[in-house]
Amino acid sequence: MSSIKQRPNGVWRARYRDQNGKEHSAHRKTKREAQRWLDEQTAAVVTGQWADPAAGRVSWDEWVSSWMAMQVWAPGTHSAALTAVESVPWRRRSIRDIKQADVQSWVTVERDRGLAASTIRTRLNYVQMAFRAAVDNQVIARNPALRVKTPRKQKAEMAIKILTSDQVAAALEAAGEFRLFVAVCAFAGLRLGEAAGLQAGDIDVDRGTIAVRRQVQGTSVPSTKVAPPKAGSEREVFVPRELVEMLAREARVSSDAFLFRTPRGHLYNRNNAGHEWRKVREALGLDEGITLHALRHTFASNLIASGCDVVTVQRALGHSQPSITLDVYSHLWPSAEDKTRSATATFMGEVLGIADSLRTRD
Repeated sequence: MSSIKQRPNGVWRARYRDQNGKEHSAHRKTKREAQRWLDEQTAAVVTGQWADPAAGRVSWDEWVSSWMAMQVWAPGTHSAALTAVESVPWRRRSIRDIKQADVQSWVTVERDRGLAASTIRTRLNYVQMAFRAAVDNQVIARNPALRVKTPRKQKAEMAIKILTSDQVAAALEAAGEFRLFVAVCAFAGLRLGEAAGLQAGDIDVDRGTIAVRRQVQGTSVPSTKVAPPKAGSEREVFVPRELVEMLAREARVSSDAFLFRTPRGHLYNRNNAGHEWRKVREALGLDEGITLHALRHTFASNLIASGCDVVTVQRALGHSQPSITLDVYSHLWPSAEDKTRSATATFMGEVLGIADSLRTRD
C-alpha cells in the first residue's frame, strides 16, 4: 500500500510499506518529486532490489563483524578475510554511503604502495563478498565493488617454480623418511595440509586413487588440528599404481591411522614439514624460492604438458573453479598461435615431403 499526501506546510509526503509490512516515508517539495521517489521504492520492492534505509546506516565494521560471525570458514580463511576487510579506509562510514569510487581508490592506493596484484585481488574478493552479502540481506541496494578493476599481475608474480625430473628424483633420494610425503606432493599434487591429513583408508590400491578428505592446519604442534579440505577441494586423485602401492605398504592396520608422522609421533604441520623440505632443498642446493608447494606446481605442469585440459587439471588439483586453475597456470597451456604454427608445420612437412618425392621420380 502506498500514498502521497500534501501536508499543511505544503510539503508532499510519500508513504509505502515494504514486504514485511513496515512503513517508510519521505518528504519532497513537489508532488512530482514525491511520486518519483515512491515509484523508485515500489519498483525496488517488486524487483527484489530494495534495501532497508535504516539498515544501511550501520558502519562497515559493524556489518562485517556480523557477517563474518555467520561464516563457517577455516581459521586461515577467517584470518585472510579479517585482514582484507580491515585494510579498507571506510571502516567507520555507513555502508550505504560507500561508493564504487571509494573501492576503486582503495585498490589504486594498495597498488601504489607496492602490494602485489594477487594480494590485492584476494583482498578485493573478500570485500566484494561482504558487499554482496549486504545486498542479499537488504542492507544496501547495490554492490559498489562489483565493477572495480584490479591491477594486472606482473611477470614476476606469474612465474611459478617447477622442478625438473632430475630434481624430483634427487629430492626423493635426499628426503629419507620424508620421502613418501614428497612423493605424494609431486605425483598426486596434494597441498601440504592435504598430504599431512592422509589416512590409510584414503588409499584405494584396486582403483589407483587417493581420496582427499581432510587437511591438517596449524603452524606448530599445539596449534595443529584436523579440518575438512578447502572449499571444493575434496576429491579423488587418480595416480600411478606404483604410488598407491608405496603408500599401501606404509599404511597401518587401522583405516583411520594417519600415514605420515614426525619421528616424535606428531602430525606434520606447516612448520615441521617445511623444516624437512628445507633440509632436502639445502642438500640439493635448490633456490630458496622452491618451497614444498613447488611440487604441486610440478605435478600440474606435467598434466598440462601431457595434454590434459583445464577441467581435468582443476579436478586433480581440487580448485573450486577452472578460473582459479587458469589464473595460475594459463601460461603453461599452448596458445592459439602455438597450435596454429604446430599444425601448419606438420601439414607443410607432408606437402614438402610429397613434392620432394615427385621431383625424385622426375
